[in-house]
Amino acid sequence: MSIEKELSYQITNTYSVLNHFTEKTKTVWLVCHGIGYLSRYFLRHFYHLNTEENYVIAPQAQSKYYLNNQYKHVGASWLTKERTEAEIENVLNYLDGVYTAENLKNAPRLIILGYSQGVSVVTRWIASREINCEELIMHSGKVPAELTRENFQFLKNTNFSFIHGTEDEYLKNGIIKVEKERLKDLFPQNFKIKTYKGGHEFNTELITEFA
Repeated sequence: MSIEKELSYQITNTYSVLNHFTEKTKTVWLVCHGIGYLSRYFLRHFYHLNTEENYVIAPQAQSKYYLNNQYKHVGASWLTKERTEAEIENVLNYLDGVYTAENLKNAPRLIILGYSQGVSVVTRWIASREINCEELIMHSGKVPAELTRENFQFLKNTNFSFIHGTEDEYLKNGIIKVEKERLKDLFPQNFKIKTYKGGHEFNTELITEFA
């Protein structure tokens, strides 16, 4: 009979940044990628932003794997259905480390963005740690079912935005309708929905509006 045991140990992970934080920086972005990305490549979606005014931080999901079974390109995933609760705590602790290392508590203007699976990551972290930000952008992903309006009531002056493509294969008509109604309940104030013609891909044009 096999028995699964558990232990704790210290690990090291990376994160990627775009541009430099200086006295000219007006906005700091914390952006969490979706499944299949590496953080340094996810930053490409932010190359068009003003380099002096925007400092972008992209945390790196810890679980890496080869894409398309070709053993060439590497992607990563934040979570799976395997030991989800423990993995969530690992991710939250890692984001705490990034938050501290980059002194985000004192950021001039903080935007937190999650794309696809990254939406569940950032919303859990914000709710669990009561992280304040000026903008919360949820791009093509769903907020975890366990989170409620009460989890976000501490955010008094935050703007909330949900972005999705009209042909997103992961957000079919029935799913997107239910998710929109739920988001309106979660964020009864300062909530906007933005759409674009397209599927499940990152939209750089709409992101420019937040810079």
